[in-house]
Amino acid sequence: MEVEPWRDFLSDSTQSTTGCSFIWSFVPWFETAARRKLCNGYITEEEPISNQISDTVVDSPDRPLKSAVFALGSFWRSEAAFGCINGVVRTSAGYAGGTKTNPEYRNLGDHAESVQVEYDPRIIGYRQLLDVFWSSHDSRQVFGQGPDVGNQYRSCIFTNSTEELRLASTSKEREQLNTRSSIVTTQIQQLGTFYRAEPDHQKFELKQHSFLIQLIGNMVEEELERSALATKLNGYAAELCPPRIQKHIDSRVNEIIRKGWPVLRDI
Repeated sequence: MEVEPWRDFLSDSTQSTTGCSFIWSFVPWFETAARRKLCNGYITEEEPISNQISDTVVDSPDRPLKSAVFALGSFWRSEAAFGCINGVVRTSAGYAGGTKTNPEYRNLGDHAESVQVEYDPRIIGYRQLLDVFWSSHDSRQVFGQGPDVGNQYRSCIFTNSTEELRLASTSKEREQLNTRSSIVTTQIQQLGTFYRAEPDHQKFELKQHSFLIQLIGNMVEEELERSALATKLNGYAAELCPPRIQKHIDSRVNEIIRKGWPVLRDI
């Protein structure tokens, strides 16, 4: 499949300009995210960063990927929380931890909304993914996360090996020591079947910003779900990227808008 030249627009560094008036004239979405940073002079000259993005990542013998599954509230936000982490290649929203076969969003039984994280173990390890898990939700909350109440929003680490179980248990003990006044409610459970959620729930945060969808070429659903680039932008759309990466993506998006393509083509 031929990849358009602009699809890897996040793959290198660039010098950025603010262009605030230009951007706001054509892209109202920036009111909620990048516009604030652009107009406040947040973006400055970029240095190269190691977190390069490519949309040609595939599983291969010399690049074996591993996967991990976590539940930390609504899978819309959970998927986005891992999207921008260096070493994470793909994410999928889904259901895990229950007994119902083929759960659905309106009928998921005793499953938890979960996220499957595919990652490159040469870049990031399971221990670091656990750190992201703990920092991305309130493990002390009972029967839900934030405004989302119910067993489907419970906190859970799904392990797939003895080593993952050891690391998960150790990290939970550490988390409990750090929150002495409250009980950590997170469960640790052996992973059974991970069921991918319906297409509407994949890359949900990204899909709320049609401008970004257009920017990466209006991918078909299957391509969007498996795209490393869409995974990154899903975290960016939710403003959950680490600050340096969020800043880098701001500058790359700004560069494309400043050049007048492809945004102006659609106006």
